[in-house]
Amino acid sequence: MPDVEDRLSIGDVAARTGLSVHTLRFYEREGILANPIERTVGGRRYYSSHDVAWLNLCLVLRGSGMPLPTIRRYTELARQGDGTEAERLALLREHEQSVLEQIRSLNQSLDLIRHKVAIYEDYLEGSVPLTD
Repeated sequence: MPDVEDRLSIGDVAARTGLSVHTLRFYEREGILANPIERTVGGRRYYSSHDVAWLNLCLVLRGSGMPLPTIRRYTELARQGDGTEAERLALLREHEQSVLEQIRSLNQSLDLIRHKVAIYEDYLEGSVPLTD
């Protein structure tokens, strides 16, 4: 249980992570959080700084294209603790390869865009005819 000083409301967590309250509740239902969210006697959720750090990790993974089911699997493995390190590493290595492929693809797109920008710049300077 978090210390009283470490208790954050769902609104506090939304502000710190940039996630909406709705999304935080969705992530909780989907099993994305590393630990069960504590509740006050009145039923209000409260989070710890560890929960915020975990959510930020999940945001990075999600932002890099990791699907929610894969994040959920990673979370499940992390919850299980010792003995799951090899599986967590394999999951991250697989995702790393996916991200590297995305980077390669984006670099190809960027090369083409830069090429087209150069053509238009040259055309607007009057040095070459426009050919698309």
